[in-house]
Amino acid sequence: MDPLFLSRVQFAVTTAFHMLWPLLSIGLSFMMVILEIAWLKTKNEVYYRHERFWSKIFILTFGIGVASGLVLEFEFGTNWAGFSSAVGGFFGNILGFEGSMAFALESAFLAIFIFGWNRVSPRVHLVSTILVAFGASLSAWWIMDANSWMQTPTGVKIVNGSVSSINYLQAILNPFATISFWHMWVACIETTIFFVAGISAYYMLKKQNTEFFLKIFKISVIIAIFATPVQVYLGDLSGKLVGQYQPATLAAMESHWNTNPVGTGATWHLIAIPNRKAETNLFVINAPIPGLMSFLDTGSFTGQVKGLKDFPAQDRGPIILPFYSFRLMVLIGFIMVFMMLWALWYWFKGNLKYENTSRHKWFWRIWYWGLPFGFIATELGWITREVGRQPWIIYGIMKTSEGISNLTTGQVMTTLVAFISTYVALFVLFVVFTRKILKAGPDFKSALPDWTKEAKKNA
Repeated sequence: MDPLFLSRVQFAVTTAFHMLWPLLSIGLSFMMVILEIAWLKTKNEVYYRHERFWSKIFILTFGIGVASGLVLEFEFGTNWAGFSSAVGGFFGNILGFEGSMAFALESAFLAIFIFGWNRVSPRVHLVSTILVAFGASLSAWWIMDANSWMQTPTGVKIVNGSVSSINYLQAILNPFATISFWHMWVACIETTIFFVAGISAYYMLKKQNTEFFLKIFKISVIIAIFATPVQVYLGDLSGKLVGQYQPATLAAMESHWNTNPVGTGATWHLIAIPNRKAETNLFVINAPIPGLMSFLDTGSFTGQVKGLKDFPAQDRGPIILPFYSFRLMVLIGFIMVFMMLWALWYWFKGNLKYENTSRHKWFWRIWYWGLPFGFIATELGWITREVGRQPWIIYGIMKTSEGISNLTTGQVMTTLVAFISTYVALFVLFVVFTRKILKAGPDFKSALPDWTKEAKKNA
């Protein structure tokens, strides 16, 4: 229970909590763009009603995301002063880009999105919706770029514990940046469509507004056709990058101790119990396909994968947490692919017609239970990424123990308890207000925006 351990726990708690809200806000903003375009194109009122309904949850996620995200940025100064003093001249700029470019853009046009109905033209309102979504995604780019630089630090020279020169283009376009952003962005979309589909399934089971929510369920399935397989592909690319730039991390993720001989494939472990002292696995259940680990990590069934014994003991991070987090994430990802295919088959068989919705309760129950899958998989992926990087705060350059602030155990414990208490309260408030939104249901009575009147006024 020293300050280093508690600071790591505090940053993990704040990150895990904050991540929940961008996952939804980015995905819901993307969905609102689709709904508004569909409404303006078809003049079908149902798309407008859906946009207004889901925007209520979006506003909740945006507010909590802003509050929890600011805490994370301040923690670099309060808990990680060694890291900030060394690379703050570069790292602070990247976080500043996120605030000045992305957050400011999203916040400004969010006001037009919320209050602009009947006040601006339909074209201006659509542009504001698009820019809200773009700002949210741009924010994700800068945050993922900053984290990716910590994973694969390029473009920055550190001399005597501080930045001496910066090549911004090289640093921003570090090896992990692009794939990490798209992997996270698609995770936001995938998480949101399963969240929306899960809520739609809830209404199907309750037999309330079934025709209305069947429409958004089908839209979610259509998006899932693209999102779920693309996410599997991006995950595979991310794993191969880890093997290329962080071989020790990959070895920990696979609990792989001995480098396989040339021409002999490495076996992929389904389950393992690693023993750090003995540098071996006490118990393993291997995949039935020979050389599967080599294929997954190198693209060849006989590719060589470095083992943990090839790295100094002090440079090896935790094993059990990244090993099982990675496998659970992959399992949930494939379950989501299966659910998408199942929904497509049901649709093809005519079971997703309005008159048939009450006949397939198990289908709707499973989709309702699948509501949190995206959140869980993303949190597991983040654990794999961040715990797997240990013991480095800047991979290969600065150890996590070197980046800590000069704090006492009591100081960190106090803030940790305060943050946990606050976040629990915020989460409870989110659940309470979301339940009120769901209980109230969609608004079918309010008047549609009078775009004709607005057009005449602007003319």
